[in-house]
Parts: sequence; structure tokens; C-alpha cells
Amino acid sequence: MSYVTSASTKGGREGRAILDNGGLALAMAFPKELGGNGEGHNPEQLFALGYSACYGQAIVALGRKHGIDGSTAKITCQVTLAKDDVSFALSVELKVHVPGADADKVKALVEEAHQICPYSRATRNNVPVTLTVV
Repeated sequence: MSYVTSASTKGGREGRAILDNGGLALAMAFPKELGGNGEGHNPEQLFALGYSACYGQAIVALGRKHGIDGSTAKITCQVTLAKDDVSFALSVELKVHVPGADADKVKALVEEAHQICPYSRATRNNVPVTLTVV
């Protein structure tokens, strides 16, 4: 079984992005912090949304194994886009909060979820990812 989706963008970071099925369309804009007007969305925001949801599902899937109700977990994905004179670089921090759960169990769950989440596998050895239990 597999799932395929696609999106198209015209105008790059100052254009318009749309899912090819028409289900979502967004105005894109450079963030103010990088000299843009900030009046739209940017790829880093979309990446953060997708990664937090995907990683959250890995937490849900593995929670019972660790004695944790993964559905109560809040996953915050902080994506940083750093720029120097030549290029851009991404980094990610995944912050996981599970109310009332044992911190050692959450830490073990967080580390195992990082091994199975497709976003984590895609970024491995490519984008620095920090795991934080809060």
C-alpha cells in the first residue's frame, strides 16, 4: 500500500502553492526576518506542520509499548532556517510534552519514535534534529 500526493508552486517563495487536488492553496512569502513582507506562508512553516503531525503519529503508534497514552502528547516542531552569505540551512527541534507521564518513559518513546517517523528518516544525516522532552 502507498499514498501519493503532489503540489505545484508558481513564483517560488513569493508565489502561490496549491495541492494538485485543489484541497489547499496558499500564498507564499519570505518571512519578515529574512527581508520579506511576511504576508503569506513559507516552506518552513509547512515542513513544521507536516513533521509535527507525522512525528506525533509515531508517538501515538508506539505509546502503548512504553506505557504511555500517545494521543495526549503535544508535539511542537520548531524549524529554523539559517542564512549566511551563500546559502540556507535547516535545523529542527522536536519538543514533546506528555502530561503526567514518567519522564524516562517519555524519553525512551521519543527516541524510538524518531527511528520510525518518515520525516525523521528523511532528515537523518542531512538536517540536525534535536529531541526535547518538556
